[in-house]
This record gives sequence, C-alpha cells and structure tokens, in this order.
Amino acid sequence: MMKYLLDTHIVLWANLTPAKLSDTVKSIILDPDAEKYVSIISAWEVALKMGIGKLRLDEGLPEYYRMIDENGFVQLGVEREYIDSLAGLPMIHRDPFDRMLLATALVENMTLVTIDDNIRKYDIPSVW
Repeated sequence: MMKYLLDTHIVLWANLTPAKLSDTVKSIILDPDAEKYVSIISAWEVALKMGIGKLRLDEGLPEYYRMIDENGFVQLGVEREYIDSLAGLPMIHRDPFDRMLLATALVENMTLVTIDDNIRKYDIPSVW
C-alpha cells in the first residue's frame, strides 16, 4: 500500500480549488487504498499565512482541520527522528515547512505529493 504525505497546498486545493490539482493527485486523494498523511507542520504554516494575510479561511484553523478530517487524511506530529533527518538535509530548499515535510517523508518512507519543483530536487519520491 502506498503512503503519501500531502504538502500544505494539496490539502487546501483539494478542498477549495480542486481544479488546480493534477489528475494524478486527484486519483491519489480519491483512492481508498492509498494512505494519505498531513503533517502538523502544515497547520503551523496555515496559521502563519493567515496571520500575515496571505491566506484566508472563513472559520480559521478549525476549517483547515475539518479539511483533513473530512477527507480521511491522517495527521502526523513531529518526531525526534524527523528533526534528526532534517539536520542532514542539503540546503537545496530553504523553506522550513517544506524541509520538515521532506524529513518526515524520508523517515516514514512516504511519497511527497507536491507541485513544488524545489522539493523534487531532493532524492525523495514525489508526485504531482
């Protein structure tokens, strides 16, 4: 069974603007046999973006959490092993949220679902 870690924008687009998703990503999200995960790091990113006005959700973070729950995505916390993995990542991509997602996916042997080309520069399975 395939395990996928969804980038923050994938969760948002799946719920707010699904037309932005590739056919591949849509099929992953709809596949009942695929394990789909979301990092708590993404909630942190959403909270910060709302705080600086780059993102608006009518109901705030509860709306984001509902997006995760209603789609059957599993939320992951942050583990010590993820931080250890993060420390060893090359500085190809400087975004701290994306770097943490990369580290999480590496430790958990997941495929990262993202449109971000910088993430694809790492030696990690990804799909768009």
